[in-house]
Amino acid sequence: MQKLAIDTDFLRNTMLELLSIPSPVGFTDEVVHYTCSKLTELGVPFELTRRGAIRATLKGETDRPACAVVAHLDTIGAIVRALKPNGRITMLPLGTWSSRFAEGARVTLFTDRGAYRGTILPLLASGHAYNEAVDTQPVGWEHVELRIDEDAQSVEQLRNLGVNIGDFIAVDAQPELHENGYIASRHLDDKAGVAALLAALKALIESKISLPVHFHPMFTVTEEVGFGASAILDERISEMVGIDIAIPATGQNSREHGVTVAICDSSGPFDYHLTRELIGLCERHNIQHQRDVFPYYFSDSAAALRAGFDIRHALIGFGGDSSHGYERTHLSALVAVAELISLYAQNGPVIARDRKAIGPIEGFPHQYKPEDLEPPAPLPHPKEFL
Repeated sequence: MQKLAIDTDFLRNTMLELLSIPSPVGFTDEVVHYTCSKLTELGVPFELTRRGAIRATLKGETDRPACAVVAHLDTIGAIVRALKPNGRITMLPLGTWSSRFAEGARVTLFTDRGAYRGTILPLLASGHAYNEAVDTQPVGWEHVELRIDEDAQSVEQLRNLGVNIGDFIAVDAQPELHENGYIASRHLDDKAGVAALLAALKALIESKISLPVHFHPMFTVTEEVGFGASAILDERISEMVGIDIAIPATGQNSREHGVTVAICDSSGPFDYHLTRELIGLCERHNIQHQRDVFPYYFSDSAAALRAGFDIRHALIGFGGDSSHGYERTHLSALVAVAELISLYAQNGPVIARDRKAIGPIEGFPHQYKPEDLEPPAPLPHPKEFL
């Protein structure tokens, strides 16, 4: 097993190209085409579900049990909810994100007839008109509106422009890459994770390392609304690792450097054995890492379990400050994620028994051995209390 060198130029460029493609959940066809083109360039075969989730394959010595890694192509965004008499637009958020981060965003509105540029504004947007009320107005999606850069001061004018209920709104990423390694942008969740997965795949292909089992890089298109990897697995895949944003914040242990290994999210604990194997790979190969738990978080791999797949699942992440806003991470975190994924592909399944979906007790793992525990001290005799 080798710790592979990651092409950071490829990772950066791929991430920037992904960030330039609007892909709010439900409007992801173009980013699917882009990702398939990258897989084609790398020489990796793939197949798509009806809605555009991608399952690629690097062949190993056997296809059973197989391992998978998943990242998502969809982002947060919005959709037209209502046309207003003043020619502005009321929005419904796609995915879970605060209107605090929407205020001031430059966006593209996609209609059936074409696209328009615009800005999301608070209802009271000008201090020269509303004075201190600008600072005291409430926060919420009902308190913001979209102003498109067209002659539109009425519902009729919006309709004449082709604006309809249900039109998609994509928020500009506006990425900035700094020489010190920091990356600031909207939608690093999860386009930075996708770029890290593609960079790991490139390293594996160029190394020509033989893999013990089939390795499936997968890309989903509905993670932000909770479906994620619910329709892309098959019965040969016994375990899956998700790649997503980790959350550096007060009370959290995630960092913007190294890889964060999640132990638990809102769906419950991740698989004990697979999670510890990933931590072990980091320890044995000197990859900076930390553990964390996420009480308000849901991911692709958890969605697979809810869909009924009996797999071992885990989650790793790059620390991204200010999630679902102007996010920030560090290149070292993305490199660490890619390094860990390239090692995981070489590692093979964590439990050999998982080759079969169901079987006898033989080979089923232990989380601890009772004989290794110190026996509890005997309770004192009741007379000793007298």
